[in-house]
Amino acid sequence: MGGLANLGINVPMLLAQIINFIILFGLLYLVAYKPIMRMLDERSRKIKESMEQTEHIKQQAERAEEEAKKRIDAAAKEGQEAVARAVRTGEEVKREAQQQAKQEAEALIARAQSEIQRERDEAIDDLRKEFADITIAAAGKVIDRTLDKKAHREIIEKVLDESTTLKKG
Repeated sequence: MGGLANLGINVPMLLAQIINFIILFGLLYLVAYKPIMRMLDERSRKIKESMEQTEHIKQQAERAEEEAKKRIDAAAKEGQEAVARAVRTGEEVKREAQQQAKQEAEALIARAQSEIQRERDEAIDDLRKEFADITIAAAGKVIDRTLDKKAHREIIEKVLDESTTLKKG
């Protein structure tokens, strides 16, 4: 120990300082190190939880974005279907309007044809009467006397009816 004294080192003081250091180190370990380590571990755990929560929120945001995209796609598809339905409805209305117009035109044509047939029949009847009157007048001039118009008209009507019946048969 003499050599240490030559160097200026007091051994009992050195031992006291080493013991003091070990005691201080033990006390700091118990009082400061463990609470600081607990606090650092707690902070580390909170950071880890925050990171996990951030990741979870990020995943939820991605799912929400995908869901929004699906909804937008569905809405677009629904809109296209609505447009297609409207086009089909328009075509159907157009077709119905055309059919109705065609039916009205056919009815108008049928009425016109029946009117023409009626007028034709009236014209034929008028022609028969005039023909009968002309025939009676001609026959009267040929015979040089006036015949009974009523009897003569009945004869002519009968002949005309027979000729019409023959034409139809």
